[in-house]
Amino acid sequence: MKLKDILKDIEVIKQTADPELEIADITYDSRKATPGSLFVAVTGYVTDGNLYISKALEKGAVAVVTAVEPKENIPYVLVSSDRMALALMGANFYGHPAEAMTLIGVTGTNGKTTSTLLLKHVLEQCKGAKVGLMGTMDNMIGQESVPAQRTTPESLDLQAMFAKMRDAGCSYAIMEVSSHAIALDRVGGVHFDLAAFTNLTEDHLDFHKTMENYCDAKGTLFERSDKHVANRDDVWYDRICSHTDKAVLATSVQSEEGLHAKDQELLSDGIRFTAVYGDKQVPVQLPIPGKFTVYNALTVLGCAMQLGISLEDAAQALRTASGVKGRVEVVPTPGKEYTVLIDYAHTPDGLENVLSSVRGFCKGRLISVFGCGGDRDPIKRPIMGRIGVELSDIAVITSDNPRTEAPMAIISDILKGVEGTEKTYEVIENRPAAIRHAMDIAQKHDIIVLAGKGHETYQEINGVKHHLDEREVVAEYLLAESRR
Repeated sequence: MKLKDILKDIEVIKQTADPELEIADITYDSRKATPGSLFVAVTGYVTDGNLYISKALEKGAVAVVTAVEPKENIPYVLVSSDRMALALMGANFYGHPAEAMTLIGVTGTNGKTTSTLLLKHVLEQCKGAKVGLMGTMDNMIGQESVPAQRTTPESLDLQAMFAKMRDAGCSYAIMEVSSHAIALDRVGGVHFDLAAFTNLTEDHLDFHKTMENYCDAKGTLFERSDKHVANRDDVWYDRICSHTDKAVLATSVQSEEGLHAKDQELLSDGIRFTAVYGDKQVPVQLPIPGKFTVYNALTVLGCAMQLGISLEDAAQALRTASGVKGRVEVVPTPGKEYTVLIDYAHTPDGLENVLSSVRGFCKGRLISVFGCGGDRDPIKRPIMGRIGVELSDIAVITSDNPRTEAPMAIISDILKGVEGTEKTYEVIENRPAAIRHAMDIAQKHDIIVLAGKGHETYQEINGVKHHLDEREVVAEYLLAESRR
């Protein structure tokens, strides 16, 4: 493709590169540059792509796109925003693949993964459609799984994935859309047919600084969408909805407006409720425990309705859905009279939701095992400490993904939130050891909640990912115990 075609609709300040240049591919990673590449020097938060221009040219890149005018005599295109340019160039290069599909974006602090996976199932069941999905756990093209590196891919990779979905015959694409993705233009230039908002609680304030900024980043998704679904019970609902002048389908558990739930039954193996919309009342059942599952189900039902699926058909499809890995996932413990659950809860609200929900059906003691991630918002650590200890009968505070921080430094921050408490808690830095200890002390009818890792099968320590699958830790414990 010619450079001039790749630059279509992009604000160019200055250009020395020949617009007739043939471009073989686009990259923002100098290590991946090849003969004929166009290198985009993105100014990041960890490093600056402009530092690697010479390396990209050495590897064969024929031109550079940058927001910082080079001092060297090289073929370049100077743009006002390198990130937005990368997003728009990706769309041009791959032929605007998202436009060939119905695109749905789901944003919010919690519930994105479960909602997107359930909506994929509903579309497959009700529309007989091939559906693409991008999210925290996996990228999927129909039933083919493609490992995900982040909730929302970098814009160029996003467009490449859209192209794969389009070429594979997907008629729908569903995305988890993170606030970082919006703020960093990873979804730059992308228009959504439908956007859904689940909830907003304290998270990522190291990046956004204030909850208002965090909310407005999420709300931007509504500005670029045709139809909308939003959780009316969330305190940020009005601010989110202020980002659009179009109608919003509201969902609720607390009120009787819009699409709402009544007659809720929270069970140890799932939930049941009646979905009400106007004069329609439809029974809903899902094999995922917790009140938050009611909220997620309403989001999915609302999205389905906005996509032309009847409430009755969508609810029937949900009855055949399976649980989601790492979301209140029951881990097999044959021969034991206690239960082990794994959940991805890694925010104060997420931890409070899962522990409160489990408390509703726990007949014995509630034992929690949790920590906080390193290199992430430290403000939430004492808050999670307080929530984890107060809502548990026994809390085991441990390490999560410390990344480049010292695990005990993170734990010290967590412990600031439990000063003066009379509740029982222990500190065991090593996460597998913490899990084994929880199983050592578990009794009949107790429920152990392993919070934070969810679907992840690794632990990042000192910047290195080490294999850690909590299901394997549980299984190995039980095997070792059986041999004693």
